[in-house]
Amino acid sequence: MGMRLAHTNLSEVATKQEEIMRKLIAMGVALSCGFAVSVDAQEWTKSKWGPDDEIGAANLITPESVVDASKLVKTGKTYNLGIVVDKETPAFAPRSMSITILQPNQIETDGLGTNGMTYNDDIFAGWLGIGPQIDGLGHIGVKHIYYNGFKASEFAKADGLKKLGLEKLPPIVARGVLLDMAAYYGVDIVKEGTPYTKEDVIGAAKKQGVEIRKGDVVLFHSGWLELLDGENPDHKRYVSVEPGLGITGAEYLASKEVVAVGADTWGLEALPFEEGADGIFKVHQILIPQNGIFILENMDTRELAKDQAYEFMFVLGVTRMRGAVQMMINPTAIR
Repeated sequence: MGMRLAHTNLSEVATKQEEIMRKLIAMGVALSCGFAVSVDAQEWTKSKWGPDDEIGAANLITPESVVDASKLVKTGKTYNLGIVVDKETPAFAPRSMSITILQPNQIETDGLGTNGMTYNDDIFAGWLGIGPQIDGLGHIGVKHIYYNGFKASEFAKADGLKKLGLEKLPPIVARGVLLDMAAYYGVDIVKEGTPYTKEDVIGAAKKQGVEIRKGDVVLFHSGWLELLDGENPDHKRYVSVEPGLGITGAEYLASKEVVAVGADTWGLEALPFEEGADGIFKVHQILIPQNGIFILENMDTRELAKDQAYEFMFVLGVTRMRGAVQMMINPTAIR
């Protein structure tokens, strides 16, 4: 499932992303992420799990729901859902990463001790929101108000979030559902800008014979990762536009009380944004601050789609880095 990645000019990708944003502005899409109604008047600022809640929809994961998810395992086949990451992986600008390999205190020696013990260490430098990633509840807000009404000025500090950090997140073990949108639309790769509406989400689930239930993790397959394969991967197109979840689709999934929503794209929602949409990255706002639903990006859904594995056990344990907003991940699907 590895991908052959050609050299990416990050400045060119950033320029392309900026060009898309300028076009959206020209179309009349406001850069304000706010809503028409005052933020203070929104009920979403109060979690149904109480004023101290910091894990949102993860509260839906219970011992009983985990046991139910385990019953979905029939063959024992496992799937890596995280794509392979390296310094060439296309990412939302200016995000990047690199690894440096060192042999500490071993230069020009036969190793350490009389037995010549040698070892390699690695230094990671980069952004945690790159490649396969989870967006925590401290990632997206509305006019600096975040999940459960927490204000950025009170918890978003330079040395880490004081609330909503990913170290608070329990293991996500749940029923996973794959919706193959490429098959639903009858294409190999869904066209950029295509929003998955409420009707599309319901239609795809019905076509596959699955239902979306409370506590699920829902993944979308569009074929978009195919742009990164082959001799000439199209990094610019991959990371500047995408098909994805639409506003009514996001509202529908929120009404179903899912735990997380993911896709095989870099930003989950349709880009260019839906015509007439109020603001940018509205789907992110609906899911994260309004409903406490986690977002999973750059998920490799190809093998699941190939096997028509539409229902499975989903397992994810996030690195417990205190105060982290996002994290690179490699969830496992088991069927």
